[in-house]
Amino acid sequence: MTLPVIIDIEASGFGRGSYPIEVGYYAPDGQSYCTLIRRQAEWTHWDDSAERIHGIPRQLLADKGRPAIEVCLDLNTALRGQRVYCDAWSYDYVWLNVMYEAAEMTPAFQLRDLRELLGDCEMALWHATRAIVEVRLALRRHRASGDARTLYETLLEARKRCAPDWAA
Repeated sequence: MTLPVIIDIEASGFGRGSYPIEVGYYAPDGQSYCTLIRRQAEWTHWDDSAERIHGIPRQLLADKGRPAIEVCLDLNTALRGQRVYCDAWSYDYVWLNVMYEAAEMTPAFQLRDLRELLGDCEMALWHATRAIVEVRLALRRHRASGDARTLYETLLEARKRCAPDWAA
């Protein structure tokens, strides 16, 4: 099986009206991408509890965030025609669409649920394996590309544990 690109999106909150603030992906060849997204005028929802999780203050988005259209162009160029996987599809799908609608564009890739790639054994081992991977990677910040890499490495490790003769 071809190894997947994993994407992660951080957002302003988890409820209605939340919007993407950062997107990142990790590819099988080790390439990664991560960028902050500048808030659109119509994006107003902000949840302080979400900020405590992702650690990205609003001012950083204002100072360093990139326009949605630039981010969408980057993603379409890099991911065109691919199936790209995420671990929180119901949230990530909405946030991705919020960003693409703001840019008046359509994704050139297909967003899929990471669970589609997991067998029963991998699902059973997922949380414990992820904890091990998080310790091994020792990423200091909760950021989209780091989360995507953690998910990718967790998938690889779970596959190896479930099928020791499996080779990437």
